[in-house]
Amino acid sequence: MLLYSNIEYRILPDLKSLATLRAVVEQGGVSPAAHLLHVGQPAVTKRLRALDTCYGVTLMQREGRRLELTPAGKKVYAYACLVLDHQTSLLDDLESLRLGQNRLRLEVTFAIGEHMLPDLLLGFAESYPEFRIESRMGYTRRIQRHLATGLSDMALLEQAPDHPEIRVQKWLDDELVLVCGPGHPLWNSDLIPVTDLGKLHYVLRESQSSMRVTLDKALKDIGIDQLPITMEVGSTDTIVEMLQHDRYVSFLPRFSVDDALNSGTLYHIKIQGLRVNRTLWIARTRSNLNNAVAEAFIQLLRDRT
Repeated sequence: MLLYSNIEYRILPDLKSLATLRAVVEQGGVSPAAHLLHVGQPAVTKRLRALDTCYGVTLMQREGRRLELTPAGKKVYAYACLVLDHQTSLLDDLESLRLGQNRLRLEVTFAIGEHMLPDLLLGFAESYPEFRIESRMGYTRRIQRHLATGLSDMALLEQAPDHPEIRVQKWLDDELVLVCGPGHPLWNSDLIPVTDLGKLHYVLRESQSSMRVTLDKALKDIGIDQLPITMEVGSTDTIVEMLQHDRYVSFLPRFSVDDALNSGTLYHIKIQGLRVNRTLWIARTRSNLNNAVAEAFIQLLRDRT
């Protein structure tokens, strides 16, 4: 049965043209794109014109001395990035099959990557030298998109994905705790009332981070719409360093501050009537559930729980 009879295959764009559009956008012009692609500038221009013809719209137009994407060009550029990323992933998969390598494409959130991933990778490499893990960090939404589209095989997340192509397993219990450094007025304090939260100075992770999503929801559930945030920082390690100054407090994952709490460089400020409990998750693509490396890595995670 012909499923795509309405597509005119003769005018489909080729990968070289899509790669050229991406190169021009990301390199900032025709000349650097030509240098990157090892072709002449006329070849770059010809490929861009071929894409215009293919889609029947102008994808780039000159603004002053620069080429800029048109609204249609922005859509084609996003599509080009997706197609080329999938092509790279496919070539990697085929290369792994050719070489007989067993690998896992793993993605983790930034907090997990900073505080838990290094030990996990070292332990895995020692226990399973025949396997290979390729890891990277990102925000939860991007990781979920990569899982759903097959660009990743497995992820360690602070929020559970809700997608039919992603299988989710509980990994660890965690908690967001309010902490401060030595010299803060609340160091060694007893329980503080929830109403005092609005009087503190906060350094928190950025709003798109998993921990902020969880924290903001927990606070709204008890009637707090917004905290007085002094700064937003994209690294828990940086926040921990900033807390050594006596002005600021922060909500951070317990797994990221356990060592500092035990060594006495941070203090857990307990809040009457508020605990922000959460779960860390293992997420996998359903199309890759028989991956031997994933099974071995999950076993390692279970053994260390």
